Amino acid sequence: MKVIKFRINVLLEVCKMLARACVFLCSILMIAPPALAADYPDRPIRVVVPFGAGGLTDIVARLVAEQLSKDPAWNVIVENKTGAGGNIAAAEVARSKPDGYTLLMGSIGTNASNPYIYRTMAYDPKKDFAPVTLAATGTLLLVVNPTLPIHSTRELIDYAKQHPGELSYGSGGMGASQHLAGELLKSMAGVDIQHVPYKGLAPAIPDLLAGRISLTFDMATALPYVKEGKLRAIAVANPRRAQALPDVPTIGESGVPGYAASAWYGFFAPAGTPPGILRLLNRKITHILRQDDIRQRLMAMGAEPAVSTPEELAAYVAAESDKWGKVLKRLNLNVD
Repeated sequence: MKVIKFRINVLLEVCKMLARACVFLCSILMIAPPALAADYPDRPIRVVVPFGAGGLTDIVARLVAEQLSKDPAWNVIVENKTGAGGNIAAAEVARSKPDGYTLLMGSIGTNASNPYIYRTMAYDPKKDFAPVTLAATGTLLLVVNPTLPIHSTRELIDYAKQHPGELSYGSGGMGASQHLAGELLKSMAGVDIQHVPYKGLAPAIPDLLAGRISLTFDMATALPYVKEGKLRAIAVANPRRAQALPDVPTIGESGVPGYAASAWYGFFAPAGTPPGILRLLNRKITHILRQDDIRQRLMAMGAEPAVSTPEELAAYVAAESDKWGKVLKRLNLNVD
């Protein structure tokens, strides 16, 4: 009996030691992500923008990078890498080392709608990225060349029906928010307007001013020309009116009931990026976007800060993918 009791006591002691070891290991694992983030960053961080300079995607990325770099410990650079509706840039970030030093300034195309447009994708928007935070939503202002006899959504629809295929609209590329807005308008209004994709929206504006294309959906780059009378704003694609132009009606209330399209921009890291780094990035970026002067600068360009947690951004992207997936499947827009 004494031998049995001795063995039981030994086993109990071993169990206690194992339990204490487990507690210690768990505590180490729990503090590991913050400890890793404490050494970050120790070199420049690159934010890859899938479109050309001058558009709202680029503007939001550069504004945040500029503010982050005010911290002596942070050096954030922005790199524009255009092509394939943002897929080239997104694929590069997806393949990058998940260490927090390469980020994507993602948008509706790169992270939600492109899989429904492009037959071949070099990345999976759902699996290959770790969401950081939503950064902003953008107003899509429907603007036309003022030489056209179009002053409202109704007049645009009537003119397009009387001149099928004559009008054209520019976008930042296949799958960009302007492309989606244009195709949705064509579908809901039953009109034929030609799509002209660019590598980012900024290059489309000179062609619109010169009359080489008829219209586009943009606020950030078009608003100064609207104020100068060089472009005419006829409607807002978003579900509600823009604060910068409160007298301009929405497309939904001025000719196409139920119509709604908007742009959004968010920061994404490669999948597998340590949670501690994701939390640090989220905290730093959302702090910047909550500042009043930053909010005012963005709102003056037709954007509105829209911060989130990584989990909220993941849910938002999933909802956007589902929404536009249904629309694009119906429209059957496919690119090889």
